[in-house]
Amino acid sequence: MAIPRAAKTQKRTRIQEEKQEAILEAALDVFSVHGFRGTTIDQIAEVAGMSKPNLLYYFRTKEAMHRGLIERVLDTWLDPLRAFNADGNPETEIRSYIRRKLEMARDFPRESRLFANEILQGAPHIEDELKGPLKELVDEKAEVIRVWIKAGLMAKCDPYHLIFSIWSTTQHYADFDVQVRAVLGKENDGEGRFEDAARYLEQLFVGGLNIKPLSA
Repeated sequence: MAIPRAAKTQKRTRIQEEKQEAILEAALDVFSVHGFRGTTIDQIAEVAGMSKPNLLYYFRTKEAMHRGLIERVLDTWLDPLRAFNADGNPETEIRSYIRRKLEMARDFPRESRLFANEILQGAPHIEDELKGPLKELVDEKAEVIRVWIKAGLMAKCDPYHLIFSIWSTTQHYADFDVQVRAVLGKENDGEGRFEDAARYLEQLFVGGLNIKPLSA
């Protein structure tokens, strides 16, 4: 992860750590709305409630803040996929993955939009991670799905497109939250929409692919 400028010269104090986190929180707010290109250091400083020179003491460039956030988000975003267990029950694993991804859409909407903005701009800051660690992880989990298919535990499908489909349907609730709320209406736009989405997506993927539990 990108090292804050202040951390390179001396051991960080509690106050310095708190200020760095406050800056990253402000940067997340701004980047998730405006993207990397549309964001300025002045905007981040204003949201963080500090002067531009003070902010630059902790992070020398806009790139340093963005890189740190993107790396943190990518690591967090992949946790549910890492937990995808080859030795687990296919039905349980798919249901769990869907629900964990929806929980992340609910709890980390800014992070999801930050990542989406980066991808829409051609992933200039994380292309190596996408082609390296992320691809390796997806390859590994795609092979898990192939094993389940060969064992007759689910219908034949392209494992990569299955993973892409789960990504797109779950992250939709973060990236297009305003649209989701508008269409559902005030009476249905509460936290219950995520449970409704989970049940529907479980039916779509688990039921549609005829995913079977392991025999006892």
